[in-house]
Amino acid sequence: MTRTTDSTTAQRVLDAAERLFYAGGVQAVGIDAIVTEAGVATKTLYAHFGSKDGLVEAYLRRRDRRWLSWLAGRTKRAGPGRDRILAVFDALGEWFAEPGFNGCAFINVAGELHDSPAARAVAREHKVALRALLREITTGLDGIDPATLADQLMLLVEGAIVTAHVEGDERAAARAGSAAAALVDCGRVTAKNLNR
Repeated sequence: MTRTTDSTTAQRVLDAAERLFYAGGVQAVGIDAIVTEAGVATKTLYAHFGSKDGLVEAYLRRRDRRWLSWLAGRTKRAGPGRDRILAVFDALGEWFAEPGFNGCAFINVAGELHDSPAARAVAREHKVALRALLREITTGLDGIDPATLADQLMLLVEGAIVTAHVEGDERAAARAGSAAAALVDCGRVTAKNLNR
């Protein structure tokens, strides 16, 4: 459990941790590097976060809020229905093209810290929240079950992120978006056939 506060010092530590953890990995980055980057004493880091595990948890929770808020904002700018679904993949494509793109922080940490129940729990919570956002985006499409489509889109999103990260393939989002469009179109055709 993290003990962080909203102080500017705590935010500076989190900013440093986020940059370093995302770029270099949680296990490779030590407390010394974080306190040096943040310009604080080690004692200060421990006063705010309790431990490196507490800092990792705070980093993931903050990244979860920021990332989901960013994606929700990007999709809300698009029209409803199919356009909103495709906006997910447009946003991913822009993210993949960023110079500092290093995959999904939650997948990375879950892989690195497979024996850390807290880190894996935060990663799992993020994926549950992402699936809920996708379900919200898919709700209201004629004849398409939003839960089923959200599950399918989740696989496309996750697959695109991993492909972009592992293979360095920025076009993974566009191909996943094309598959998402086909799923929506196929679902509409199937729904029309069932309603005859």
